[in-house]
Amino acid sequence: MRARDKILRTFQHADTQFPSGAFAFSQGLEALSQQQDRLGKFDLWNFLHAQIVHRWASSERVVIARAYRLGSDLDGLAELDAEVEASTISEPLRIGSRRNGMGLLTSHERIGTPHASAYRSMVRNGKALGHVAVAQGLLWNALEIEEDDAVLMSGYQSAASLTTAAIRLGLIGAIDAQAYLAKILPVITEESCSPISDNEPLRAFIPLSEIAISLHGATGQRLFSN
Repeated sequence: MRARDKILRTFQHADTQFPSGAFAFSQGLEALSQQQDRLGKFDLWNFLHAQIVHRWASSERVVIARAYRLGSDLDGLAELDAEVEASTISEPLRIGSRRNGMGLLTSHERIGTPHASAYRSMVRNGKALGHVAVAQGLLWNALEIEEDDAVLMSGYQSAASLTTAAIRLGLIGAIDAQAYLAKILPVITEESCSPISDNEPLRAFIPLSEIAISLHGATGQRLFSN
């Protein structure tokens, strides 16, 4: 594949409008912003920074890199899927990740991405769980996106989806969202420089967000699934 083709393909799959179902999840942002009387004063920057440093960098980034290196080893990917399940304490986060992963696999099956159909079948037959970061690593490898680019894509998507959620919740406007993105991108770059071994453990610890997710829907109004 020519270099320019690779760049355009990377742009295509980094686009948060790619149909994966990620728009349905706020990772606790909705509850944190609506239940400040119970959870304390909410600060969007602190939330965004914590999600990138304490979830994406130490867990999702690691999963994507390890899944990418497994390539078409679907049984190995299923084992990594089980590891993601075991390391994710919050049940709503586990469910959301699996739903998001299945949505991504379904979209890629429809556009003919290699291995998407086979792994989606494993998920449907209960032989794999289909967590989104595992699916991303598998699919982006199959699309010949470079590993470093795949990792950066995932970080960008995480940040962009959260700022988009903040817009939908009426917390910020579109220009403010771009300012938050510009501020968090260097953090993503810095965190992505940390090396990842083939058996790197998964670590994610954002207790306030997980408490918020467990309380999600308590107000009776739900724009997002978590």
